[in-house]
Amino acid sequence: MSGPQSLQTLGILLDKVGTERDEAKAHLGECMARAQAARAQAGELKNYRMDYEQRWGARFTQGSTMDLLSCYQNFSGKLEEAIVSQGNLASHADARVEAARTQLLALEMRVAAIQKLIDRRQAEIQHQQQRQEQKATDEFAARIARTQAQQDGSLKPL
Repeated sequence: MSGPQSLQTLGILLDKVGTERDEAKAHLGECMARAQAARAQAGELKNYRMDYEQRWGARFTQGSTMDLLSCYQNFSGKLEEAIVSQGNLASHADARVEAARTQLLALEMRVAAIQKLIDRRQAEIQHQQQRQEQKATDEFAARIARTQAQQDGSLKPL
């Protein structure tokens, strides 16, 4: 497969894969934003837990009831569950970022390979055209030389 039809087909393929690559870039950006948001929320929960423990730590130094202590422990447990859950969400979001990054890299390599193939085909076509032009020039020069020789009488037709 060579020639203009081949280049046209490769151009269509390059456009298609380029579009897929652009979509993959956008998807990677979205994944990165979601992962960053998940990490930020996990950080906010950890900061809230620290503040909560400090506030209640000061309160417990003043004395407290068993009901209040039980309420603190229940809420602390739920807060810890939320932190673990958000940490898991952030980890999953990071894994999606890596998967999106891998997909983007594969598409970028495919685009580069197709572009390289197009460049090779164009060089091949250009080389063929140059050979044809050289052949035409050589034939033209030979005709002129033959005509010149016939006019000078040095070359006699058979």
